[in-house]
Amino acid sequence: MATEETPGVAVLTHVPTALEWASYACVAPLLLGLAGVGLLPEYASRELALRGTLAWGGVLLAFTGGVHWGLALGGRLPWRTTWICGALAPAACAAPAAMIGGQRGLALLTVGFGMFWLYEHRVLGEYLPAAYLSLRRHLSVAICVLLAVTMFISDANGLS
Repeated sequence: MATEETPGVAVLTHVPTALEWASYACVAPLLLGLAGVGLLPEYASRELALRGTLAWGGVLLAFTGGVHWGLALGGRLPWRTTWICGALAPAACAAPAAMIGGQRGLALLTVGFGMFWLYEHRVLGEYLPAAYLSLRRHLSVAICVLLAVTMFISDANGLS
C-alpha cells in the first residue's frame, strides 16, 4: 500500500490496484439491478431486481458512513459531534429509502450519495487523503448515475 508516514499515522498516497478493483466490483450489483429492471420479461422479476438495487444501494450508502465511523474510532478523524452525525447520516438516509421503496427510494439514495460526496469533499476534504477522495468521487458518480438511470427505466417499465 502506497503510504506516506506522518507522526503516528500512515497517509494513503495511492489506492492499491486490488482495493480499487474491489471498490468498483461493489458497484456491479447496481449494474445487474439496472439490467434486471430493464430487461427481465416478467413484472415480478423486474420488481425483485428493483428491490435488490434499493437494498444494495442502501448497504453501500450506509457503508460510506461506516468508513468515517471507523476512521474516527481509529483516531484518523477527530471526534466532533457534527462529524459523528455526518458518519451516521448515510445509514439514516438508507433505511427510509429501503422502506419507501420504488423510484422514491432510488431518488433518496441518489440524493444521499450526492450529499455525502459533497460533505466529504467540502467539510472533510483536508482530513481525508486525496487518493481516497478521488476514488470516492468516481464511485459516487457511478453509483448516482446507475441509481438515477434505474429510476427512469423502472418508470418506463411500469414499476413505481
